[in-house]
Amino acid sequence: MRRAAWILLVLIAGAASFAMRRAHADHAADLRAVLAHIRLPPGFHISLYGLVPDARGLAISPDGKTLIVGTSSDRVFRVELGPDQARAIVPFAPEQKFILPTGPCFAPDGTLFLATFDRILRFSPRAGGWDEDHPQVIVPRGRLIPPDEEHRGHGMRVCRIGPDERLYVAVGQPTNVPTPAQQALFAQWGMGGILRFDRDGGNREIFASGIRNSVGMDFEPGTGTLWFTDNQVDGMGDDIPPEELNKASQSGLNFGFPWYGGGHVRTKQWANDAPPAGIVFPERELDAHAADLGVLFYRGKAFPENWRGVFIAQHGSWNRSVPIGARVIFLPFRDGKPGAEIPFAEGWNRGATPYLGRPVALAELRDGSLIVSDDREGALYRIFYGGE
Repeated sequence: MRRAAWILLVLIAGAASFAMRRAHADHAADLRAVLAHIRLPPGFHISLYGLVPDARGLAISPDGKTLIVGTSSDRVFRVELGPDQARAIVPFAPEQKFILPTGPCFAPDGTLFLATFDRILRFSPRAGGWDEDHPQVIVPRGRLIPPDEEHRGHGMRVCRIGPDERLYVAVGQPTNVPTPAQQALFAQWGMGGILRFDRDGGNREIFASGIRNSVGMDFEPGTGTLWFTDNQVDGMGDDIPPEELNKASQSGLNFGFPWYGGGHVRTKQWANDAPPAGIVFPERELDAHAADLGVLFYRGKAFPENWRGVFIAQHGSWNRSVPIGARVIFLPFRDGKPGAEIPFAEGWNRGATPYLGRPVALAELRDGSLIVSDDREGALYRIFYGGE
């Protein structure tokens, strides 16, 4: 009987594995069919690079060989990079327990940082990878967010290491528009802002405030200035307030929320309250409710010169009568100023939800091609230039 039971278990496991591989293959085929209809400028192409469930934040190792993918679940993935598609995709630190581990970022020496909903971890590099079994919690709950904070709205973090070698982490505030009491708490903790830490988690400071929910940051090449997107207030109408691309040229700036719901549009809840002096307005107002997330300064040489600027992944609206977004846009960048947005990769938005994909984050491979994450379909796409 025991031999029969063992054989049965082997058969069941084999059948389950076959079903999983078949589902994986079917999903990949469906995505390739969608990608065939994505519209790009002449000479550009898009392909399926790999499947990563709930793929969100992206970080490429300094040697250009590995991509770490944060997710909106409880897992993180390690992707071995190939020229045209991922060579391997495996769980990263599978024994660790994460809450919304959306924000990986690398230091130049290969140290990996991971910003989650309630803490920041550091993984030391070692031969062949990182010490996945022994991460250091450099910013625990109680130093990133209030100890009793459980509301996970706008709880998906992003992080970057700046030219000053310090750690920058965007922390969204968890409401649509806060009450005065909520705003006092959020301002105290830097929720609705960008925090800055030393690489060991010390010297916590609120680098920027007056931000509703930033889910995309990058440092401008050459100047080292921080730029970030900000998702703005829901429920004010289809066409207001605008989303934002902001420039933080120094520490201590206030970008206007909640007095302003986006751009120069005042929120109804705070319309009778005088905003603080010195509010910094966006460098570029973007389409309302498009949910601008990942932002990337293109640093490579593979794209034609007129396509070297700023790319932004738009996740797509959820509360607009006619959906907008679910695409990648491009902003030309000249003399430190972003130009008007231009559609770059679109076709996931058919004019009605559900979308066929929802771009989240962007990363640049060493060959100058772009990787785009899609958390709706659990996928990574590669956009490359191949001539006219």
